[in-house]
Amino acid sequence: MGSAAFARVNRTREWHELPGPLALLNLRVLRDDLRRHNLYDTFGAGGERPRRAPAELPPYRSYDGSGYDPYDEDMGRVGTRLDRNAPLHMVFPESEDDLMSPNPREVSRQLLARRGFTPAPTLNLLAAAWIQFENHGWANHGDNEEAEPFTVPLAEDDDWAGQCPMRVNRTRPDPVAHTAPGTPPTYENTVTHWWDGSQIYGSDEARCRTLRTGEHGKLITEDGRLPADPRPGRGCLDLTGMNSDYWAGLSLLHTLFAKEHNAICDHLRAHHPTWDDERLFHTARLVNTALMAKIHTVEWTPGILDTPVLRRAMDANWYGVLPRWVSKRYGRVGSGEMLSGILGSPTHHHAAPFSMTEEFVSAYRLHPLIPDELIVRDHRGGGTRTTIGFADMQGATTRSSVDEYGMSDLFYSLGTAHPGALVLHNHPDALRELARLTGERIDLGTVDILRDRERGIPRYNAYRQMLRKRPVTSFEELTGGHPGDTPLLRELYEGRLDRVDTLVGNLAEPRPAGFGFSDSLFRIFILMASRRLKSDRFFTTDYRPEIYTAEGLEWVDRNTMVTVLLRHHPELRPALDGVANAFAPWRSL
Repeated sequence: MGSAAFARVNRTREWHELPGPLALLNLRVLRDDLRRHNLYDTFGAGGERPRRAPAELPPYRSYDGSGYDPYDEDMGRVGTRLDRNAPLHMVFPESEDDLMSPNPREVSRQLLARRGFTPAPTLNLLAAAWIQFENHGWANHGDNEEAEPFTVPLAEDDDWAGQCPMRVNRTRPDPVAHTAPGTPPTYENTVTHWWDGSQIYGSDEARCRTLRTGEHGKLITEDGRLPADPRPGRGCLDLTGMNSDYWAGLSLLHTLFAKEHNAICDHLRAHHPTWDDERLFHTARLVNTALMAKIHTVEWTPGILDTPVLRRAMDANWYGVLPRWVSKRYGRVGSGEMLSGILGSPTHHHAAPFSMTEEFVSAYRLHPLIPDELIVRDHRGGGTRTTIGFADMQGATTRSSVDEYGMSDLFYSLGTAHPGALVLHNHPDALRELARLTGERIDLGTVDILRDRERGIPRYNAYRQMLRKRPVTSFEELTGGHPGDTPLLRELYEGRLDRVDTLVGNLAEPRPAGFGFSDSLFRIFILMASRRLKSDRFFTTDYRPEIYTAEGLEWVDRNTMVTVLLRHHPELRPALDGVANAFAPWRSL
């Protein structure tokens, strides 16, 4: 069946309502359709840097993301634009009046604010830390402290009123100010676009050099910890590639994969004793990054999308649909990605040069995952030590909280706690009144709503249509199994379905059984999750032993998040005994 046939089927039955094999085929056809029609290059908006072929393709990931593509040296490089999944005519920012309609603070107060913690029962809190850890390596808009910030009006009964005005900094404009008349504004990514572990390694050579020992390819660790950031006012954070919006969960993962990098260096050096520091570093980075990508693809994603079809689909993304013994015995079968997976297949950018997109950044507004407090548990089975608030382990208290409670107990505590469900009325209070290192106080619920409007993310029904889903026709349909929210949404949006924000619609939308987020949001994921692999030559044409070494490829193949945890924290073995997916709840001792 092709795209037209499934389009007819999907008028009455969504892909997830079909039998397993048909559902998988429907997903593949949908992904191919999205690849053709939902990748837009903002180069068309005018004046980006000229595209030129690199003099050579280095056999390792560059520090700044350059030199990946044989025809475009700067593709995916730090400082290049975020592109779009929506057609460019749909992504103009709203007028200043419409940006405040309905008031984003009122959306936060009435629709997002946590009324009581709603857990996601199939996940643990490590899954919430993981997605922030990964997201920091994909996209960042930087800071904008020069433009006059937005001033958000406050209701008389708002507890923010009387304390200070609510101001939200605008998104930093593209510094290469060149947008052509009649085209939407563009924004720059301040980190590399590639799936390259830049949250650990940094996005420039100077930063990366400060993280390295200069011997045997290794990263600096001190007594099993990353060192403190030496920059003024940042000693409460780890010295790592990216440490903005930092908390203890991120500190654990940054440290874990820095130590995993060093373990890979030891493994490679045992097989290649003559290699110098530079070659060991770059090869270990390739292996470590591929392992993180594998964990995300075949463990984290099926954890949050907990259905047999999605487990099979994500496994096929990485390995293909053939039994694994076929690949081990015969290697790849054909050049396509269906039989043997994306790894080692030909590189393909599809309809536009590779980049992260604004819609993909928006899709990762997953703040309800964060709880307001954490029960700190003794990993040796000694019960509860204490309960701490999120504020007690983020920002200025990050390193001190890790020092006080220890990595083993914190990992165990995250592994046995649930994150919040991605639903309305579940944004944590801790993030709706967040104190940053700068002293700034922000409501991330308000910011989330305002950012989408400012950056031209289509509102919910337009968003559905651009992803080839029919628009909802009533507030009752939108709120599905939560009829109590229908009057609230109708009143707040003054009866206008076309004004419902995409974030709100995705939190309200009924979802497939087992899904941690909406099917509308999922369509951005199925497009971009495979694209991050398919466009990257280090996952495609250069995923081979000549680049990674045979030992490196074997390391990626035989390791999981559980084996990484146990390599560096063997004391967690009792809690992980019988746990197949490290992002599912661990054993409570």
